[in-house]
Amino acid sequence: MTQTVFIDGAAGTTGLEIAERLAGRSEFALIALPDAERKDAARRAEALNGADFVILCLPDAAAIEAVAMIRNDRTKVIDASTAHRVAPDWAYGFPELSMAQREAIAASTRVSNPGCYPTGFLALVAPLVAAGLVPADTRFSVNAVSGYSGGGKELIARFEAEPDIGFRSYGLSLNHKHVPEMQRGAGLAHPPLFAPAVVPVYRGMLVEVPLSFDTPTADAVFDALAAHFGGSPLVSVRRGDEGELLLSQKDAATDRMELTVFADPSGRQLRLVARLDNLGKGASGACVQNLNIMADLPETAGLRL
Repeated sequence: MTQTVFIDGAAGTTGLEIAERLAGRSEFALIALPDAERKDAARRAEALNGADFVILCLPDAAAIEAVAMIRNDRTKVIDASTAHRVAPDWAYGFPELSMAQREAIAASTRVSNPGCYPTGFLALVAPLVAAGLVPADTRFSVNAVSGYSGGGKELIARFEAEPDIGFRSYGLSLNHKHVPEMQRGAGLAHPPLFAPAVVPVYRGMLVEVPLSFDTPTADAVFDALAAHFGGSPLVSVRRGDEGELLLSQKDAATDRMELTVFADPSGRQLRLVARLDNLGKGASGACVQNLNIMADLPETAGLRL
């Protein structure tokens, strides 16, 4: 049976990439509003209430407004904004987070899509905390760089108009909106110290968590991550031995994520790195993965593998 999907905010980067992944799929039919009607409250309300699934690709305030416009208990919502990521009545849309998470997503009518940086951070940290290898009261730091497409139309325009930008560090007030999501998702006692930056590539990101131990732990960390994500069609784990990691303008779009464990010879100092596409597993690909789960369809259908 074909189910209907309305992407509210379909003209943005995330919305366009979701539509690309759904194109040609017989399981779904997109509800589209003409450009002149995208901000018409009555037409939006009609589409929001008429769809089987709604995917919100909107700023936080607009996403909250859109949810309030849904007056039935049938329409299922996936919110790609930050608005509901720590809301207790929303399922967190990271199915690989724990054994119970996929089932929670499948059973929910309200799913909050994870942020791109938290996806990498939680993939690296949450399994280690759950396995007892790293205490929940550890004061984590996380360093990350992303392609500029993650900043939306304004940042895309800025980077493409100012080609001399080589590195943009931000979140310097240390209150980035992703931090509560990282802390809650990993069950941490303290918020991590988050240092994000943007580099002049369109897509792709590296999220790094450095760790130091008193005893050799590199093998245990690798084993815990490999066991947690064993059999995952989208997340792989490997040991790193190369001298550098690169983001390139030529990196292909992907909905996969690769986790790498780098360690010094003693096995006591580690650099854990998640490599993902900020528009793929970090945004649009994750939305489609969650949509598939909620619709009881093959989880990787339509994804870029």
